[in-house]
Amino acid sequence: MNADANRGFSGGGQFGRASQVFVALALAGLLVTGTSSARPPQATAKSTVVAHKAPPTKATIATTAPTKTYGSPNAPIKLEIFTDYQCPICQVFYEQTLRYMISDYVASGKVYVVHHDFPLVMHQYSGQAARWANAAATVGEFEAVEAAFYNNQAAWTADGNLAKYVVAAMPKSDFDRVQAIMKDCTTPAPQVTTPGADPLAKSGTSCPVDQYIAKDIQLGNQDGVNATPTFIIYHNGQKITQSSGNVSWPILKQFFDTLLK
Repeated sequence: MNADANRGFSGGGQFGRASQVFVALALAGLLVTGTSSARPPQATAKSTVVAHKAPPTKATIATTAPTKTYGSPNAPIKLEIFTDYQCPICQVFYEQTLRYMISDYVASGKVYVVHHDFPLVMHQYSGQAARWANAAATVGEFEAVEAAFYNNQAAWTADGNLAKYVVAAMPKSDFDRVQAIMKDCTTPAPQVTTPGADPLAKSGTSCPVDQYIAKDIQLGNQDGVNATPTFIIYHNGQKITQSSGNVSWPILKQFFDTLLK
């Protein structure tokens, strides 16, 4: 287990034992290691969130906030996950854990999943992928595009042709709406650089979905996220644990069952 994957386990009071169970599972070698590091270890300190106030434009006014969640917010367990669509371990976590969680514990009302974009500067197309995903989320097609990006990660990371997989993931009428949002997204996309840096410094305010990516990056900085995937688990509103790396669904399910007892 690498240092990033073992960082952030916490829990106290009535939840201390649950976190200890998760740590024990990890130390037993059941937590699969691996992350994409956002920055060197010395740059992991929490920072003050940068408040970027974009001037009102037609683009930002016309775009509704994207919905990037699965399940009911009333579920007893909430999983917040910070990911990068170009991160190989994020793909593994999606394919081997999230898919099964969504069809099982999310569908049964036990878990609520909240997606946050954390596109790393080390990945050439990660910011642009986040733009497409957020644009798709504004028309209710986030789930389809997330699946398309992870299912075809090797292909689009080779040439950056993200639109090819977005158009194939949804009805043409929805794609036309997404494409209309993306037409103003010609500046460099927001990406994670250093804690406290304004994610919109290079992208500006012309792309209507950049503000939502920037908010996710700022939240990640506030929570001390320094690698992808990073997931934070809450039970009945109380933070239980935070860690980076991939964990298999059977192990995560076992941990959830401990919380739900």
